[in-house]
Amino acid sequence: SGVITLLRPLLLDVVPAIQQTAALALGRLANYNDDLAEAVVKGDILPQLVCSLSEQNRFYKKAAAFVLRAVGKHSPELAQAVVQCGALEMLVTCLEDFDPGVKEAASWALEYIARHNAELSQAVVDAGAVPLLVLCIQEPEIALKRIAASTLSDISKHSPELAQTVVDAGAIAHLAQMILNPDAKLKRQVLSALSQIAKHSVDLAELVVEAEIFPAVLTCLKDSDEYVKKNGATLIREIAKHTPELSQLIVNAGGVAAVIDCIGSCRGTVRLPGIMMLGYVAAHSENLSMAVIVSKGIPPLCACLIEEQEDHIKAAAAWALGQVGRHTPAHARAVAVANVLPTLLSLYMDTHSSEDLQLKATLKSILQKCTYLPALEPLLHDAPTNIMKHIIGQFSKVLPHDSKARRLFVTTGGLKKVQEIKAEPGSLLQEYINTINNCYPEEIVRYYSPGYSEVLLERVESYQPAL
Repeated sequence: SGVITLLRPLLLDVVPAIQQTAALALGRLANYNDDLAEAVVKGDILPQLVCSLSEQNRFYKKAAAFVLRAVGKHSPELAQAVVQCGALEMLVTCLEDFDPGVKEAASWALEYIARHNAELSQAVVDAGAVPLLVLCIQEPEIALKRIAASTLSDISKHSPELAQTVVDAGAIAHLAQMILNPDAKLKRQVLSALSQIAKHSVDLAELVVEAEIFPAVLTCLKDSDEYVKKNGATLIREIAKHTPELSQLIVNAGGVAAVIDCIGSCRGTVRLPGIMMLGYVAAHSENLSMAVIVSKGIPPLCACLIEEQEDHIKAAAAWALGQVGRHTPAHARAVAVANVLPTLLSLYMDTHSSEDLQLKATLKSILQKCTYLPALEPLLHDAPTNIMKHIIGQFSKVLPHDSKARRLFVTTGGLKKVQEIKAEPGSLLQEYINTINNCYPEEIVRYYSPGYSEVLLERVESYQPAL
């Protein structure tokens, strides 16, 4: 109906209330969808808003910042249009306003521009926003602290260089002090910002750790707010993934036990960062993997495989268990004893499992170290050939040196199963089978070979008793 062209002159009306309401109306239109935001840009409204920002009162500034945010949130292209009309400089000026509401509105608009990509984030940094945002997180108003922390998080996430800019402005110390703030929404943003800084490099992760975030961050894993838990676990994960030393530091602070409790006490995607964190810790070294085992990390990971509906969460749990079990026979046994191998195998063979889940549930890394035969025995009857060769391979390593295991292998039907496997002549699988067969007298092997009972019956029939 041509509303946008009618609203535009009202931005210059002599009555301030009409100016503000016109700006608010434009903001709500632009906020609704990207087509309307596009129309606001095409109506040449942004330059007019920016132009009159400096001399207007706080209500108008808030309304104008709302329009800029509403346009910039939809896509990088629309955010670029906001940048091109010179809005960043005005928004940064608003961060210095005496009114906290104006600062909040400006910070929010800057966040919606910075979140799209590194270029737009860099533009926000170049406009001088970061030092002022760090001042905003020190203001008494909770709402302003939240949005400023969130904006710093979105600036930091794109690249190590942008994160470094936030660090250089002294953000880490102020963020770290707010980890135990009673306001849940603020804690979410603070933990998110620290995660986005720590994820890029060892140096940045070390700077976050040096701000003494432990043990405070572990308290967040017990928080009643699900997102505080999730973001706390994400922060610990982003630190743990870099080096064995950082992982060891988390173990020493009691971080592994705290994450394990957290996984046990929640459901769904909240578990995901904790699961991955255990995988990263276990992947670094035998000792760190043993720390996960000793802290009773295996049962909750197994529970995730059974309880969770989403394939990507199951895949993460399968991957983490693989990292725990891949080091030595002792590690593999700890995983195998939890009776998780059949679960992994059924996920691997389930045609409904995602490709990623099948890849993570292959068992290969655990099987290659597992010498605990009772856990391998049940797999003999279901495993497909590509996994069977790893299982048979482990039996061929253990049976020649263990007479008790050899006897058990016969009585549980393992030897019979091996005789039924059709392996390619000369293949690795055939070699393993030969090694196993060589552990037994020839007549035993023959007895369990398919078709042997028919041979015996034929001999009965053709036998002439000596009368």
